Amino acid sequence: MEEKLEQKSGDLVKVVLIGPESTGKTTLARQLASFYHTEWVPEYMREYLQDKWDRGQGTCAPEDMLPIAIGQMKLENEKAKEADRLLFCDTNLMELKVYSEVYYGRCDPLIAKFALQNSYDLYFLTYIDVPWEKDDLRDKPGERTEMFEYFRQALEKYRLPYVVLEGKEKERLRQAKAHIAKIFEK
Repeated sequence: MEEKLEQKSGDLVKVVLIGPESTGKTTLARQLASFYHTEWVPEYMREYLQDKWDRGQGTCAPEDMLPIAIGQMKLENEKAKEADRLLFCDTNLMELKVYSEVYYGRCDPLIAKFALQNSYDLYFLTYIDVPWEKDDLRDKPGERTEMFEYFRQALEKYRLPYVVLEGKEKERLRQAKAHIAKIFEK
C-alpha cells in the first residue's frame, strides 16, 4: 500500500497548486503547463467524486480519502514520466490531509505520512478573490476564508515553501511565472 503513495524520484521541479475550492487552481495549472510546454496533474478527487455523485448522488466519506490519495499519486507519477523540467500538480496529498482534518477531524495515517514525505519545490496557495462557481461537488461557498487559513496554517506548520497568488487570472499567471523563474535562478 505504501508504495502506491510514494512519489517516484525524478529530476523535475514540482509545483503544487493548493487552496480552497473554486479558487482557480485547475485553470492556473493548465495555463502554466501550456506556457512551459510540460505536463500538469489533474485533481483525481474531482474525477473520483464526480463518478460517485453521478452513480447515486454519493458524497465524499472518510473511506474515500485513501483511494483518492492512491489515484492522485498514480496520476502524478505517470505525468512525471512525461514532463519536461517542470510538473504542475493541481493538488497533492497535503491538500487531502487538510480536507480530511477539516471535514472528518482526522486524516488516514498513510496519507499524513506521505503528505509530509513527498517533496515539492513550491506551493502556490490560491486566494479566494475569484468568484465561487457552483458545481455538483463544491459545498462550502461561505467558508472559503476559513479554508484558506487552514491551508496557510498547514503550509506554515510544516515549513513548506509557498507563495499566495491573488488577483485576476492574468495577474496570477504573471506572479506564478515570476516565482518559477526564481527557482531556476538558484
